[in-house]
Amino acid sequence: MTEKKQHKDEGNEKKEDVAKNVTEHKDKKIEEKKEEKKQEEEKVKDVAIVRSFSSRISPKNSFAICDMIRGRNPDKAIQMLEEVIKHKRVVEMRNREIPHRKGKGISAGRYPELASKEFINLLKQLKANASVNGIENPVITLAKADIGSRPFKRGGRKAKRTSVYMEVRDKSKLTRKKK
Repeated sequence: MTEKKQHKDEGNEKKEDVAKNVTEHKDKKIEEKKEEKKQEEEKVKDVAIVRSFSSRISPKNSFAICDMIRGRNPDKAIQMLEEVIKHKRVVEMRNREIPHRKGKGISAGRYPELASKEFINLLKQLKANASVNGIENPVITLAKADIGSRPFKRGGRKAKRTSVYMEVRDKSKLTRKKK
């Protein structure tokens, strides 16, 4: 009887050893996968993007604001747009059939307040995306506005909508193309 119990105990020990080895092997694989994921996460993105689809702002104003902020730091762009809201700075709108403004060197322009507020919100998001992606000296490399959907309003009129796309890259990594 005792021999049978010993034999069963030995079999149980072998099963337990095999089970421990299997769990240790699985744990090692899981740790390796976690290390691989950490290495993948350490890759730094060089672009931060923000998009806005069918925003309730005028395309004409959006085109002009995009021209104004392109090539600038997001902080500087936010400061410029806040000045537009306070009527201290004019957004130039050349070739858009708009009257001239007072001041030296300003041909035609307006103070698009609603569009400026919308762009300030987008620029704040863009700045946050840049900090998350590890971009130290962000510069707006691409700012473009496109005409969005035109839903009907009351009386059969169509509403103005604009889709905006902006990109930020690190200033030190930018290279200028020689002509």
